Amino acid sequence: MDTIASLFSFITTPVSWVIVQFHSVYGKIFGPDTGWAWGLSIVSLVILIRICLIPLFVKQIKATRAMQTLQPEMKKIQERYKNDKQRQSEEMMKLYKESGTNPLSSCLPILAQSPFFFALYHVLNGIATGTTIGVINESLLASARKAHIFGAPLAAKFTDGSSKVEALGASLTDVRVVTAVMIVLMSASQFYTQRQLMTKNVDTTVKTPFMQQQKMMMYVFPVMFAVFGINFPVGVLVYWLTTNVWTMGQQMYVIRNNPTPGSKAQAAYLERLTKHVTHHGKTRRRSEKTIIKAIVAKGRDRNEFERKFINALTKSGLVAQTDGTVVKGEAPAVEQTEDGVTTAATAKRQQPKRQTKAQRQSGGPKAADDATSDSAEKTTSLEKSDEPQDAKPAAGQSPKAGSNGRSRAQSGQRKGGPQRPKSPSKK
Repeated sequence: MDTIASLFSFITTPVSWVIVQFHSVYGKIFGPDTGWAWGLSIVSLVILIRICLIPLFVKQIKATRAMQTLQPEMKKIQERYKNDKQRQSEEMMKLYKESGTNPLSSCLPILAQSPFFFALYHVLNGIATGTTIGVINESLLASARKAHIFGAPLAAKFTDGSSKVEALGASLTDVRVVTAVMIVLMSASQFYTQRQLMTKNVDTTVKTPFMQQQKMMMYVFPVMFAVFGINFPVGVLVYWLTTNVWTMGQQMYVIRNNPTPGSKAQAAYLERLTKHVTHHGKTRRRSEKTIIKAIVAKGRDRNEFERKFINALTKSGLVAQTDGTVVKGEAPAVEQTEDGVTTAATAKRQQPKRQTKAQRQSGGPKAADDATSDSAEKTTSLEKSDEPQDAKPAAGQSPKAGSNGRSRAQSGQRKGGPQRPKSPSKK
């Protein structure tokens, strides 16, 4: 470990300078030789580093989600070229290049913290061995060696012997109890952080090997922290426990306000957003507009939770706009199709018109229209005729047949319709 720490000695001076500046502030409050002054200096160093790494953390989130999106394509490539590893690697690199995704982006925060971690280890190791390092001179070195956190010196380790611990002015029991508790808390916080990522912020509709790898890391990382933790000084344990707690809180905030699409966290977020938007009738925060804008842009590609959100807005008389805002509007009738896509029925379902007897005899709407037009023309021609033939009685017919104002031909024929055939029995 000393060899690894010496490789990062170029950053030892800046790290020791930051610790000394924080110590000068806390020393005036708690006393320069107290464990509170030196412990809070280490905690403040962690917070400062993590604030500087927020852009990398955002990039890590985007890279992780992009990798989750590419998992189905990656699985296809693995199955297609399972016997050709070289071609498989080439296709994977081509896929990363086309999508603009870098698998190493998800490890950027850990890689960026590594120099500061090993530089701090180098500084604390110098305090344990009584060696001045960086800007820590002899007076600061003596003050740091006197500092204890719950009875354990900053430079003490779980594996240290009783003679070395007594040289630092502490008891072996206090050192091992404090370091054991901190190791357990460090491993537990790491496990909880990874677990909430797997159970709440993973798209449950996609089952890929990536999820199995994440699940394995959920159990492997805490064990690794426990194994390496027994060789860390108390000051390094304070650093690592603080950064784990920071990561856990930061991830909880991201999961709550910007969850992964298709995850349980998104379902909970959209449920809260529905209540908020329907209560106020509009969106208030920029993050809400960004989420709604992305949902509207998906169209038919929306998942189950997003469709429920749009349906809830529609039932409340609200309409989501393409810019992420929500306005009041008429709620169209919502129809759920077989493929699960929600569509708005803009027109009411109409009953078919009832056909006339002429249309039914002619065999269809088209023929009925032709027959209707022909009958209309015949009717017009009859009305324009001065002496209609239907009004004249036929030869040999009794005049009484037309006493009711109608001829037999008129009574036996429908106006504008086809002639009804006579029955053979009346011949």
